Amino acid sequence: MMAVLAGPRVTLGSGGWSVQAPLLLHVTAGMVAIVTGYVALYAAKGAGLHRRSGTLFVYAMLAMALVGAAIAAYEGKIGSVNGGLLTAYMVTTALLTVRPPTVASRRVELGGMLVAFATGAANLSRGFDAAAHGLRARDGVPVRVFFIFGAIALACGIADARMLRRGGVRGTARLIRHLWRIALFIAAGSFFLGQAKVIPKPLRVPELLAVPALLPLVVMLWWLWRVRVRRWIPRLRPARVVEAPVT
Repeated sequence: MMAVLAGPRVTLGSGGWSVQAPLLLHVTAGMVAIVTGYVALYAAKGAGLHRRSGTLFVYAMLAMALVGAAIAAYEGKIGSVNGGLLTAYMVTTALLTVRPPTVASRRVELGGMLVAFATGAANLSRGFDAAAHGLRARDGVPVRVFFIFGAIALACGIADARMLRRGGVRGTARLIRHLWRIALFIAAGSFFLGQAKVIPKPLRVPELLAVPALLPLVVMLWWLWRVRVRRWIPRLRPARVVEAPVT
């Protein structure tokens, strides 16, 4: 099936509008996702700016990921198709986590779990197959990336199964699920490291580009520490002020 869909590489400035329009949408959505994602990252959590920019980020990421997956399918790059589907799944479930649960959202989460298991199995299968043939990369993707994203997808699927069995997720676990699925680091890494060639040459310094690419991951880890670990360390909690009685 994929061999039938395989076409030439899609690049800006080549091919007709039927090819250029999806690519322009993919690139534009990616840029919007990066800008709105950084705004949501530094806005006060729970405030209106955080909610609005976060929602726009999710929609932009969905457009970028799904259009990118369609382009990858046209090019015959199965690994990139899986990556696009996994990214769309992660941001969708991140948004649903902080929305009131409904029957429809539960169905979406059930479907998302199936996507997670499917993409995880597909990535691991391609990784093992490439390794068995002595390949270091397939479709331009390093073999280790298949294992990394395969493991992430399976971990997401298992977490979904547990969440659905328990009837939902609450409290600290709810915040953690939202934080680690938001996937801003995927968009930032894909642009600043994966598409460095579109950045002006004077700024094309690997060490410099690594900062905005890895910053979302660092901030995400800090927030995970803050909401999960910090609360178990009494000395990091602010001291409780006890006023002396007035005599």
